[in-house]
Amino acid sequence: MRKILILTLSLLTAFCSLAADDDWNGRKAAVVLTYDDALSVHLDHVLPVLDAYGMRATFYLTISSEGFEQRIQDWRVASYEGHELGNHTLFHPCDGSQPGREWVTKEKDLSLWSKARFLGNVEITNVTLEAVDGKKRRTFAYTCGDTKAGDESFLEDITEMFPAARGVNWGTESLEEANLSRLKTISVMDNTAEELIAQVDQAIAQHQLLVFLFHGVGGGHDSINVSQAAHDGLIQYLAQHRHEVWIAPMIEVADYIKNVRSTTE
Repeated sequence: MRKILILTLSLLTAFCSLAADDDWNGRKAAVVLTYDDALSVHLDHVLPVLDAYGMRATFYLTISSEGFEQRIQDWRVASYEGHELGNHTLFHPCDGSQPGREWVTKEKDLSLWSKARFLGNVEITNVTLEAVDGKKRRTFAYTCGDTKAGDESFLEDITEMFPAARGVNWGTESLEEANLSRLKTISVMDNTAEELIAQVDQAIAQHQLLVFLFHGVGGGHDSINVSQAAHDGLIQYLAQHRHEVWIAPMIEVADYIKNVRSTTE
């Protein structure tokens, strides 16, 4: 009897360990690669690398940017290849009243906007992106991580409009704790490939969702850039660890989280 009990406990322990390892669609961790602001370098420097490794990402597009207006067909092709075109507003407004936000112009200062004006900005972007990719569902990224226009919060409104929204708060999250209304992220700026890879290894060890936030890649942004070599080194490492890491656009990961939660409630 004692031997049977020990064997049963061993099998249960092994099963639980395997279940933990397979939390993320059969992988130990999930990684979402996100790129903000519709920069031309995303089309020129990022997409060729992702496509070469069969990897899909989420591009959060600000549709008033030159990188969107001048290259709409290229973004349409990216969508056809399986990448998500996410909503990053029409004008990329930010709260200029916050410290260090002297660069925010009066016209794009969220502290001077109404909630209705901001949500209209978001809705126009949704309509425009649907005209590009033909899709009605996509995820959202808060501009500068802000969730208020004037003194009014639009957090609940965004939560109702989108399957998930990415913030800028630093960190990774478990399957159980991931906040789909304001997902955490690891912002990339002047990091080495080794530093980015270390984040992946940590997410694998802790069975976490890791969302990378890129702006410029090999240039393209005034102040927030990462080298092409560092970015490509990360992508190569992820490709080598597909057996441990699920790499998918944000909307697919959000849908997966909701489905798992609905079946375990």
